[in-house]
Amino acid sequence: MAFGQPRIEYKTNAQMRTMHEAGLVLSRALDAAVAAATPGTTTAQLDAVFAAVLDEAGAKSNFLGYHGFPATICTSVNEEVVHGIPGNRVLKDGDIISIDGGAILDGWHSDSARTVIVGTPDLEDVRLSEVTEEAMWRGIAALATGKFVGDIGCAVDDYVSSVQGKPLGILEDYVGHGIGSEMHMAPDVLNYRTSHRGPKIRPGLCLAIEPMLVRGSIETAVLDDDWTVVTTDGKRSCQWEHSVAVHEKGIWVLSAPDGGAERLAPLGVVPVPIP
Repeated sequence: MAFGQPRIEYKTNAQMRTMHEAGLVLSRALDAAVAAATPGTTTAQLDAVFAAVLDEAGAKSNFLGYHGFPATICTSVNEEVVHGIPGNRVLKDGDIISIDGGAILDGWHSDSARTVIVGTPDLEDVRLSEVTEEAMWRGIAALATGKFVGDIGCAVDDYVSSVQGKPLGILEDYVGHGIGSEMHMAPDVLNYRTSHRGPKIRPGLCLAIEPMLVRGSIETAVLDDDWTVVTTDGKRSCQWEHSVAVHEKGIWVLSAPDGGAERLAPLGVVPVPIP
C-alpha cells in the first residue's frame, strides 16, 4: 500500500498576519536573550529573560513542554549543535551560543534562532556565524524566487560551498520545517542539495528555514539528557533561523521586524507585507 506525503497546511493572510505578530514577540524576546548573553551569565538566566518577554506580551512558549522539553529556549553552546537545555552552565569569554526559541499567539506559532559570540570573539567562530546567517538569507531568497522547496537547500549548499577558506560542514540530520498551527509541520526543508525537488512553493506556505553549520565533521550524537545534540569531534557549531511566509504578492519574514528587507535587498529580493 502506498502512502502519500504528509499534508501541508496552507495559511490564509489573516492567519499569517497573526503568525507575524507572534514573530515580533519572538524577535523582542530573542533581542533580550542575546543582550543578556555575557560572560558569567548562566543559560538558565537567558531562559528567564526570554520567558519574561513572552509573559509580558501574553504569548506562550512552544518549546516549554514540547515532548517534555523543560525550558522556553534551547541554548546550544560551543560543540552543542541544537536542543541544548538551559541550566547552570556559565557562559565564558569566547563561547559561541545558539539561542533558539518560539512563541504562540492565538494558536499560531513562530520559530527563530540566533547565534551569539560571548565576549572576545574567535575569528573562526565569527566566520562560522556569518556564513551560517548568510546561508539562511540565501535560502530565504530562494523561497522568494524558486519554484520548489528543494530550491532552498540548493541555495544554502551552493553558497556554503562557494565560501573561500576552510570548508564548513552542513548538518544533514537536522533540517527546517513547515510551521503554522503547530511548530513542526510538513514539509521538511533541507539545507543541502539533493535531486528531490520537494513540494511546489505557493501562497499560504510558511516555513522555518534554519541551516546549521559546523567547523568540523557533520557527525553528531545525542547526550544522555535525550535532547542535547553535540558534534562527535567536539568542534564548534552554529544555527540561524527565521520563519517565513509566502503570500500572493511575495514573501515576508515573520520573525524579523522589517520582514527581512535589509538583508534581502543585496540579494535582489524585496519582501512584501502580508495583505
